[in-house]
Amino acid sequence: MRLKIFKSVFPILCVLALFSCEDWLDKQPTGDMTLDDVFADRIYTQRFLSNIYSRLPVESDFADIYQGIWFCGNPFVGGCDEMEIAFGGAYSHEINQGSWNSTNVLPIWTESYNAIRECNIFLERINNVPTTQEEKDEWSGEAYFLRAFYHFMLMRTHGPIIILDHTVKTDADFKTYKRSPIQKVASFIAADCDRAAGLLEPKKGATEYGRATSIAALALKSRVLLYAASPLYNGNSDYAGFKNPDGEQLIPSGEPDLSLWQKAADAALFCMEEAKKNGYGLYYSSTGDPYDNYADVWQVHYNEEWIFWRQCGDFRHPDQCADPISFRNSASIINPTQEIVDAYEMADGSTPIVGYQLDGDVYKPIINQESGYSEDHFVTEPHPQGYHPAGVWSMYANREPRFYASINFCLQEWKESTLQFYYSGKDGKSRAGSDYCKTGYLMRKLVDASYRSSPPVQVRNHHWVYFRVGELYLNYAEALNEAQGPVADVYTYVNEIRKRAGLPDLPDGLSKEEMRAKIHHERRIELAFETHRFFDVRRWKEAENTENRQIHSMNIYAGANATDPAYYERKKVEDRVFERKHYLFPIPQDEINMNIDNLVQNPDW
Repeated sequence: MRLKIFKSVFPILCVLALFSCEDWLDKQPTGDMTLDDVFADRIYTQRFLSNIYSRLPVESDFADIYQGIWFCGNPFVGGCDEMEIAFGGAYSHEINQGSWNSTNVLPIWTESYNAIRECNIFLERINNVPTTQEEKDEWSGEAYFLRAFYHFMLMRTHGPIIILDHTVKTDADFKTYKRSPIQKVASFIAADCDRAAGLLEPKKGATEYGRATSIAALALKSRVLLYAASPLYNGNSDYAGFKNPDGEQLIPSGEPDLSLWQKAADAALFCMEEAKKNGYGLYYSSTGDPYDNYADVWQVHYNEEWIFWRQCGDFRHPDQCADPISFRNSASIINPTQEIVDAYEMADGSTPIVGYQLDGDVYKPIINQESGYSEDHFVTEPHPQGYHPAGVWSMYANREPRFYASINFCLQEWKESTLQFYYSGKDGKSRAGSDYCKTGYLMRKLVDASYRSSPPVQVRNHHWVYFRVGELYLNYAEALNEAQGPVADVYTYVNEIRKRAGLPDLPDGLSKEEMRAKIHHERRIELAFETHRFFDVRRWKEAENTENRQIHSMNIYAGANATDPAYYERKKVEDRVFERKHYLFPIPQDEINMNIDNLVQNPDW
């Protein structure tokens, strides 16, 4: 790791950068401000903690960099089969083309350790602060949570990492630091979550929205233990030779340990129970409409499903990138793939497409004829609940409500406009400059339906939700199925998610393997675009199949008018690349070079 991670004193400019301009102007022109000065003052201490929160990644920014900070961008949604980012500078293209390496990898490693260092400084000095013990405990709980969170940011990309539970002095021999085995890393993160949960309240008041709670800590523990139990980290023979220089195994390669799945199930269940006691639950709209039940999870701020989120203020960039080019100041670059469109079920819960077969240079769908799905005509009637107008292509008719709440497609209505992605349409390629919709789809889910880019501009505060109750239900169902098979609770919690979405229950009598496939599918749809799919297919060891393949679109270079069927032909967007080494991110080569004797690189990098 870089030496800058281990500095123990900030110069005055670094510390005051945490505060407002008014604080800077109010500061007397004395010399450097030391850490002793910071932690001798309650307000400066609180702002120091707030600065650690400011490092939380803004994962709604799929295409660019949030406020110029690479760490805050999100290459993961565009770097898997959910999305194509039409902006050529997005880092997701490096991932999809296999052109990333240890010299151009995003600095998640260094930025996370910078945040962890600040957490450790805070925890080691909090007792010096002139404030109440109650406030010290609350702030310590937040710091433990944040330390766990940033360790998890490292674990989910790099796997086994260096655990840092203390500040490292400038005179320390940092070359002696080495990576810890993955299960030790997961246990450390879980223990910090438990510490945090024991110090924090289950909910924050409106003036403290976005700060950690005990339920947030338990939700993080649930996710960490789910990852640790998964095939990538639990009995992975591909990593039999992945060891520290002293021979310490970093990822176990023997038989999977089923008890890890049970630990993950127990953690998810405990979190759900504690959440329910304190007023959290699946969000249901007052309308009772399944579309609203799902769409409004993100439209109704601070609802009962939100567990932990980041408030981003007036950050309109994700909304601009998901609106059509006919809207002022919009770019149309957040483009769901044909693959995610195909994955949504029909309204009755049947599967529309059961596979693909190569036809020329394009994979064409194998249609489940019993589902009623077709790709051969325009429908004459609008959706009975108003989910789409008359005249849309039959591919988009009679799909499940989450489809309409997640995907904008040609001739769909959005913000008082009818979308026209065919070539000559107002949102089509012929009207575009460098930014245009590459797949024929825009993301609807997560986008602020009230945002307007044309005068009078309408903007609400932007949020990114890291943890919500719906994920907990699926965490629990997955872990329990792996530990015990498809017992009653597995059905109960998957069916609760489907019920909220207006879908029928799963069929009885599923095998463990069949239930696994259903849960994997449910996570793909329910958690779409929420930074889960990228890591799910990796921890399941399925990325070799889902990511090493073609990505498809509608034919955006065709379509003379709204009823031209030529636009609705499937076309290849690109051939994506996935190699076995891509299951884990490489450690930046600069970090390896500075600790070449003890810091081993991830396999094949």
